[in-house]
Amino acid sequence: MTGRRRLVAGALLIGLVLTGCTDVAAEEPSGSPSPGSPTAAKTPSAPTTAPSATPTATPSGTPTATPTSTPTATPTSKPTTTPTAKVNYALEVEKKLDAWGFPVGDVDGDITLRARQALCAWRETNGLPAHRGKLTTADVRSVLLATKRPAPTKPDGIYVNKTCQVLYQVKNQTFRRIVWVSTGAPGYETPNRTGKVWRKWAGAHESSLYDDAYMYDSIYFLKDRPGIALHGSRANSLIKTYPASHRCVRVMRPQINRIFAESPIGTTVSVYGEYKYDS
Repeated sequence: MTGRRRLVAGALLIGLVLTGCTDVAAEEPSGSPSPGSPTAAKTPSAPTTAPSATPTATPSGTPTATPTSTPTATPTSKPTTTPTAKVNYALEVEKKLDAWGFPVGDVDGDITLRARQALCAWRETNGLPAHRGKLTTADVRSVLLATKRPAPTKPDGIYVNKTCQVLYQVKNQTFRRIVWVSTGAPGYETPNRTGKVWRKWAGAHESSLYDDAYMYDSIYFLKDRPGIALHGSRANSLIKTYPASHRCVRVMRPQINRIFAESPIGTTVSVYGEYKYDS
C-alpha cells in the first residue's frame, strides 16, 4: 500500500507541474513577448505618428526659370560688304603703253585713233600682226601681262611704219622714241625704200616744190628722190592719223628736233608697210 501511494503522489506532482506551466503561458498578453525572449529584442516599436500620404509641396509643371525673351536667330542688321571695283582695262592699257613710250594721247580710257597707232606699234614690236584695229582681249593680255618694255630687233636707225603711221628711232639697241607721223597721201605715196641720211637742213625753210609749205629740221635720206625728207610742220595738227603729206614724212615737233640732233649723216632710214583705209 505504501508503494501504490507513492506512485499516485508522483503522478499528481507531475500533473501539477505540467498544469502550472500551462497557466503561466496563458496569463501573458497575446501580442507581447516576454522581456527576455529574442523576439522582443528584434521587434521595433511602432512610430508614434503616421506619415502623411500626400506630399506637402507639389512641384509645378512649368519650370520657374523661364527666359524673359526669346533669342533672335537672324542678325538684326546685314554685314556691310564693299563691292568689287570694276577694272577699266582700256585705261590700264593706256597707262602702261604711255609709261613705256608708246604715245596714246590723253590717258583717259578712250581708245582713240591716236591710241590705236600706239597699239599698232605695240603689236609690231611684240611680234604680232600690225594693224590699227580696236582694242581686243588679246591686246589687253599682251600689254598688262608684259613685264618689260620690248626691245628692238633691228639695228640702230630710223624706221617709218606706214601701217601704224609711227616712227621708231632705235639708238644703242633700244627704242629711243616712238612718235606719230603722217606719210604721203594717195597719189603722193612715200615710197617703201631704205636709204641713208645724206643731207640735213636745220630750222625752218620753204619747200622748193610747194608754195607756203614750211619744213622744220629736215632730214633727207634718198639721193635719187632728193625732195623727200623727214621734217616737222608749221603745226602739229598737220600730222594726221592717216597719210596726208606730199611724199615727205611729217613728224611731230619737238620730237623731230631731237631726232635731227641724234641722227648723223649716214644714219639708216627705212620706210615700209601699207596703210589700209578701211581699218
